[in-house]
Amino acid sequence: MDKPQTFTRADALADAIIEQVGPHIVLALPLGLGKANHVANALYERVAADTSLSLRILTALTLEKPVPRNELHKRFMAPVTDRLFGGYPELQYALARRRGTLPANIRVEEFFFLAGSQLGNDSAQQDHICANYTHAPDYLLARGINVLGQLLAERPAERHGSRFSLSCNPDLTGEMLAARRAGQADFLFVGEINDELPYMAGGASLDDGEIDLLLAGETRNSPLFGAPKEPVPLSEYAAALQVARLIPDGGTLQIGIGSMGDAVAHALILRHRDNALFRTLLEHLPGVDGQLPENHLEPFRLGLHGVSEMLVEAFLDLRDAGVLTREVDGKILRAAFFLGSRAFYERLREMDPALLDKLEMCSVLDVNELYGDEQSKRRQRVGARFVNKGMMATLLGDVVSDGLENGRVVSGVGGQYNFVSQAFALRDARAIIIIPATRSKDGKTTSNILWQYGNTTIPRHLRDIIVTEYGVADLRGRSDAQVIAAMLNICDSRFQEALLRQAKQAGKIASDYRIPASFRDNTPTAVRRRLQHVAHNGQLPPFPFGSNFTDVEQRLLPLLAEIQQRAHSKRQLATLAWRGLRQPAAAAEEILERMQLASPRGVKEKFFRYLLLGALARTLAGQE
Repeated sequence: MDKPQTFTRADALADAIIEQVGPHIVLALPLGLGKANHVANALYERVAADTSLSLRILTALTLEKPVPRNELHKRFMAPVTDRLFGGYPELQYALARRRGTLPANIRVEEFFFLAGSQLGNDSAQQDHICANYTHAPDYLLARGINVLGQLLAERPAERHGSRFSLSCNPDLTGEMLAARRAGQADFLFVGEINDELPYMAGGASLDDGEIDLLLAGETRNSPLFGAPKEPVPLSEYAAALQVARLIPDGGTLQIGIGSMGDAVAHALILRHRDNALFRTLLEHLPGVDGQLPENHLEPFRLGLHGVSEMLVEAFLDLRDAGVLTREVDGKILRAAFFLGSRAFYERLREMDPALLDKLEMCSVLDVNELYGDEQSKRRQRVGARFVNKGMMATLLGDVVSDGLENGRVVSGVGGQYNFVSQAFALRDARAIIIIPATRSKDGKTTSNILWQYGNTTIPRHLRDIIVTEYGVADLRGRSDAQVIAAMLNICDSRFQEALLRQAKQAGKIASDYRIPASFRDNTPTAVRRRLQHVAHNGQLPPFPFGSNFTDVEQRLLPLLAEIQQRAHSKRQLATLAWRGLRQPAAAAEEILERMQLASPRGVKEKFFRYLLLGALARTLAGQE
């Protein structure tokens, strides 16, 4: 039979899978965007209805629509969800897992979660696989997968070259297919065409003969998952500006998704396009007392090359700004997967073919490891700076990025360890981990810099560079006492003395050591004082590369955050509402209209109205 065998209905394809592999299905789905949702849902429905069948799903980063935290948040999210996720086919196993209703004959194992999404889910926690991203293919094959289901892009028939593309996810699939060709695995490769998925050539190209079964009916018009962009707070800009001075011209860059990646990209563009402002901003940030490992302030003449596990949208903005321009073998960037907004997918679909060809999608082993064509990889990764985000760090330089000390997994190791390891294997590379200095929950602020913690993602023997909104700590090759001193310099000042006492009690720093005066004003107020005037001028915007939210929704976001900070205390909410009772509503007409509170009905809606007005009053006061 000629491959692929094509189906127009997912249920018919599911029947064909069961007929060919038998009643026990072990289904592998790619990380993130590339899951064949309609195929997975059809199999789920078949197995859920028939106890003689079983389904084991192996995957990572299951994408789910956001769930509102409360009624006020629901009022905000309802139209946003319709706009950003309307038509997206939700994964049935994800919905059932969230509700705690997964059938006994269906099991889901993941090696990476959407950050924080499964903290309260015992089933997901128990079936988490702790794995480096690059080890996942071997683990999947060892579990005996018999079906691999992936979203594919199709090239128009009139164009030359491969008809199909792995597009957003050649990361692991290429390795799996290579194992099958070598006789090391035996599974059905099932493709699902989606016309919104950009066609990526090169390492993402797929030979028709690799596909066994193909879904190409009405489902090909289903909208893709569009990840909403997050606002960038001033604290992240403070850290990003410090990171931007650590990136050498002619070097190599890796960044991740989210507001911190956007902040770093924007800081690099400022350095290139508005160099005087960039230097001025750095002068306003805390002193460094000679602790900087390097200080690159000049615009980019040679440009940067990208080698990143993830192709994030900010890389396209770096290219447009003239920063991402260094070519190696005709490519300016190599990446293993992508995920972003629907506007991002459209940019890729409509990109000039000559420019698109400079973006190489490839195996995660090509990006995250040096072995295999090592000479070529070393040539690509000159002056590499691998920039990632962590949750916490210790004074001795351990980094915590994946889980809590009680064993609960927040996200997963993913590729972070891979990049840190590369930074030590490459002669002129550095690993930069960004840690927010503090976090707040239920009205309490705690330090993210700790004396010790019962979980480690990056061990302290691989400590390198850690950055917070308060500065840079260069840890590589330093003694423990020097590391502790450097880490204390980038702590929030509210916690410095207590941490210093712990280090002294352990005998790890001199008993008469004192934190330098230039680092004793590490406070959120100081950060706002140093950067707020520039933010008000629009040079540090909350959404540097565009937003999925309307102007009114962007004004609402900080108000909802202000309310959420007080949600743990009825007294604090009442105080905020009382302040709102005295705030004129004239300045908030659009906000109240958007939240359907312009003409409140009943006590509850009036309370919501006053909460928003009170949050607005506090926000305006904080900007003065």
